[in-house]
Amino acid sequence: MKAFHRVAVLMLAAVTCLIGMPVPHAAASPAVRYTNPIAERRADPHIFKHADGFYYFTATVPEYDRIVLRRATTIQGLSSAPETVIWRKHSSGEMAAHIWAPEIHFINGKWYVYFAAGRSDDIWRIRMYVLESSSANPLTGSWTERGRITTPWDTFSLDASTFVNNGVRYLLWAQQEPGISTNSNVYIARMGANPWTITGSVTRLVVPTLAWETRGFKVAEGPAVLQRNGKIFLTYSASATDANYCLGMLTASASANPLTASSWTKSPTPIFTTNEATGQYGPGHNSFTVSEDGLSDVMVYHDRNYRDINGDPLNDPNRRTRVQKVYYKSDGTPDFGIPVPDGPTPVRLRSYNLPDRFVRHWEYRAKLEPAVSPLADSQFKLVTGLTGSGTVSLESTNFPGYFLRHRNLELWVERNDGGTQFRDDASFSQRPGLAASAAVSFESINRPGSYVRHSNGLLNLQAVTDAQGRADATFVLE
Repeated sequence: MKAFHRVAVLMLAAVTCLIGMPVPHAAASPAVRYTNPIAERRADPHIFKHADGFYYFTATVPEYDRIVLRRATTIQGLSSAPETVIWRKHSSGEMAAHIWAPEIHFINGKWYVYFAAGRSDDIWRIRMYVLESSSANPLTGSWTERGRITTPWDTFSLDASTFVNNGVRYLLWAQQEPGISTNSNVYIARMGANPWTITGSVTRLVVPTLAWETRGFKVAEGPAVLQRNGKIFLTYSASATDANYCLGMLTASASANPLTASSWTKSPTPIFTTNEATGQYGPGHNSFTVSEDGLSDVMVYHDRNYRDINGDPLNDPNRRTRVQKVYYKSDGTPDFGIPVPDGPTPVRLRSYNLPDRFVRHWEYRAKLEPAVSPLADSQFKLVTGLTGSGTVSLESTNFPGYFLRHRNLELWVERNDGGTQFRDDASFSQRPGLAASAAVSFESINRPGSYVRHSNGLLNLQAVTDAQGRADATFVLE
């Protein structure tokens, strides 16, 4: 029955991908692991998974002079995929400077790229534009300029994005509105007869007023939509594009009218910010895609791996494209956690026999608990064992350099002291799950026959001799 359920979910995922509907999630989705960064010197990233089996990736290049596109059958494959220039800036006039934030979408059988651009005589006269291609492969086909997206004000505007809810297509964007003393706010409107025209009323959704939205500049930009669990989650970027850059979020019911401002609730605190411990600064301008099996949402974003910038952050070329899995709280809202360290993305260890509970550290003791907050307390990087290949070690996500190790048969998360004893205590043989082969178990390398298992909410190292022990020592990677 479990096998049938998984096949059914995969079939439904494939069908819904084709018709553009949200993919329903099982109670738990399997681990998706990537290696960050996905692309160096690529900011404002957008990844679109198409029905042809390819992921399409575009982003801002640091020269601000062209639009590039890659494709691959996996998200990780985008790292090494060849890159094609599909359009270059004009030599003068409109669309001749500051080519920013391209997004690629497939609408009514054609490809569209939304982007922002300035003029040769005023590089800060940023407006939104659209390209169209009817080719099956947008990397090799020709592109037609469909011109500028017209909004009620002829002012600084950028970061156009689009989504469909209840059969209606909407445009989201950021703009400077006359009479409001901000750099940009976030707006929404219904799309008209084509994907470069809006119609009807325009609704202002976000005005940056909170402290975390106004550091350096009063900015709300880069809107992106995640539709899940009967709700619409709209993330946006705030503050200056240095280490202050961060993500905020609005939430609305999928059955509400998204053109009604009161349909949306604004989170009072940022939902994704700089993390010095993991070495990630200024995460923002995100988009969303889905994992290769269609069962997990994946957030795509850029950041830098250093804080200090000389001069204008917009002239610093080193924003990188990164990805990580989106998790969900018990109420169905997304939990983005923290920007994880570079390298392999982490996993969570869910108990096989207590499926609502996860391995986490609390005051450095390893425990098993439900509804872990903060999320990163339950995320671990599975890395090559400290004793070498053939073993694995579990490194804390929010305390890099700290590993799960046994001490007096208890499991703790402690800093690697470089000693032989620590390396042995923190290295395990990863086995097929003792109670389910689709899961995993961790056998101590210096105490063979003893496994990481939970007992009374705590993790210990114990021998396994019966069915209860095998279940207690089995974990599902998510």
